[in-house]
Amino acid sequence: MSTLLSRRAFVGASLALAGSVALPRFALAQQSAPRTLVAERRVIDVVGKAANVFGIRAQDGRQGLFLPAGERFLVDLENQIGDETIIHWHGQVPDPAQDGVSDTGYVSPLAAGETRSFDFPARSGTHWMHSHHGLQEQSLLAAPLVVYTAEDEKADMQDETILLHDFTFRSPDDILAELTGGQAGGHDMHNMSGGAMPMDGGMMMDGMDHGMMAMDLNDVAYDAFLANDRTLEDPQIIRTEPDGRVRLRLINGATSSAFWINLGDAEATVLAVDGNDVEPIAGNRFPMTPAQRLDLLIDMNGKSVVPVLAQVEGLADRTGVIIAVNGAEIPKISRMAAEVEAPVDLSLEEKLVSRHPLTSRAVDRTIQTMIMGSMAPYAWNLDNAPWPNRRPLTVAEGERVTLEIMNHSMMAHPMHLHGHHFQVTSLNGRALSGAVRDTVLVPPMATVGISFDADNPGRWLFHCHNLYHMATGMMTEVVYG
Repeated sequence: MSTLLSRRAFVGASLALAGSVALPRFALAQQSAPRTLVAERRVIDVVGKAANVFGIRAQDGRQGLFLPAGERFLVDLENQIGDETIIHWHGQVPDPAQDGVSDTGYVSPLAAGETRSFDFPARSGTHWMHSHHGLQEQSLLAAPLVVYTAEDEKADMQDETILLHDFTFRSPDDILAELTGGQAGGHDMHNMSGGAMPMDGGMMMDGMDHGMMAMDLNDVAYDAFLANDRTLEDPQIIRTEPDGRVRLRLINGATSSAFWINLGDAEATVLAVDGNDVEPIAGNRFPMTPAQRLDLLIDMNGKSVVPVLAQVEGLADRTGVIIAVNGAEIPKISRMAAEVEAPVDLSLEEKLVSRHPLTSRAVDRTIQTMIMGSMAPYAWNLDNAPWPNRRPLTVAEGERVTLEIMNHSMMAHPMHLHGHHFQVTSLNGRALSGAVRDTVLVPPMATVGISFDADNPGRWLFHCHNLYHMATGMMTEVVYG
């Protein structure tokens, strides 16, 4: 997930992988051999203990897929985990049969040992891939999916990718059973774990306060938080040149945890969110809800060490990486901060402006959808219709559609739309020309408006990206009528 090359070496390696990135896309499709991705089981070390987890390995041995500019998403996916699975290409916009979900009925999961081929135009940017089957995502069946642009390959900067995750030694099935009291709600999640390995340790968390106006934060007490499979006890060190410039592609692949990204006394510039360019914003502290991506440009500016820390909202727990110039001494950083972090919010969202917004046109259809549910009993849904008894959101091809997402609960929810990227167009009734995204945070008792063009016909999932919320029914479909 790390690119420890100079800009010139990075470009050369990218061109070698691409073969001939100047060729038209149709020529690439005919001449490129498929890349292979393997969904597998592996063992990593977490806080000094062996952890049996999943992974998605590319041919070069790295976790994840990194495509050079101009190359199609031409991939053979091998299922070697010993159980059925399916992988969603989060941030890509293929036809619905190649989206990597089985809930919509286009395809079935991959059987153990099965290989399935995918072929569609790759959307550039920082994206990721993860299981959309049972609770496998909790056991790290997730990896980066980065598609570079020609500008990326020419840029005079170092390019690094960081996947954040929350980790538990417990079985995800046991976690869900404790959350629900043994009742998994309307969504059967295909026998839940889909073959996740048994684990031990850990306990469930209560909401912070179940009073009428108290905000609920973390559903699960995790054993550790990871950045590229590592904790701050043994963090990844990203070495760079003095006065180097690093593009850091952060992916919140956590199952149910939101983070604040904190650079301390250093400063970064936001370049993109969810793989989409934004007007640059400078700062040193940024919120990230599950499934969101954040591209930061960090200029060392004479600094020798810049810790990039991701602290969980409502907790002192944190993870991260350390950027350090060659030869610099690496400080020891505790995985527990001195203070508990605040809840994530829309402070960044309200400042973001897309560099490539939707074209200006009238909205053809406005749909209101209501987030509903609670921590006790633990059950979540949209429009009082838990999956699979959902209320579909019907659109017509060619329409400009606005979804008004109203959160009638005391917990924040990261809402993700498959098959499309949308623009954030209002926050609590205030209009704005915000970022283009595929996942947006909707805080408690808030309303967020998103707009998109209905240009990809089919049936597309729309759901909360907290896995345990989705597992208890918080999912519906956008359906082209």
